[in-house]
Amino acid sequence: MRGFLGAIPLFLPGLIVAFVVGLATAPRVARFMRTSPAVAFLLIVNVGAILAATVTPDADALLDGVASVGGCDLTRIGLPPFEELVRIDDTSLNVVLFIPLGLAIGLLPATRRSAYVAAFAVLLTFIVEGIQAFLPMLGRSCETADLVDNSLGLALGFGVAVSIRLVAGRMERGV
Repeated sequence: MRGFLGAIPLFLPGLIVAFVVGLATAPRVARFMRTSPAVAFLLIVNVGAILAATVTPDADALLDGVASVGGCDLTRIGLPPFEELVRIDDTSLNVVLFIPLGLAIGLLPATRRSAYVAAFAVLLTFIVEGIQAFLPMLGRSCETADLVDNSLGLALGFGVAVSIRLVAGRMERGV
């Protein structure tokens, strides 16, 4: 089995592009979202990382022209077993990939714009799986397990952000 970067050769270039776009646009996005440039940067770079990791061709498709069969694997709909979360594999990487996005969303102020960003984040996992299902030339496969794992990552990141906000609020009040 190839390592992650070997399996997805366009991930690193995509991440670099996301980083540059994040640096260039974070201040404007921060003003628009009424948040800090750091949170805006995290949002932008993580969406770019998600796209680079999930909708670029895998190595077999890019280097050898091997396409996937298309369709969607519906074998797992529930949460992954704990053993899959604690080892480095597709399951844990799918969870980890979406944690920063959930964290950034949880750090946004409670506004209508933030609600739209949260809705987009939830839709993003469906969009990614749809692209993987309908573009077999990417060599990717759509899996309901990925929907669950990505959503779990979003929820974990959001939960961490809510915890941070609660602790920060208590510290401000001196509780």
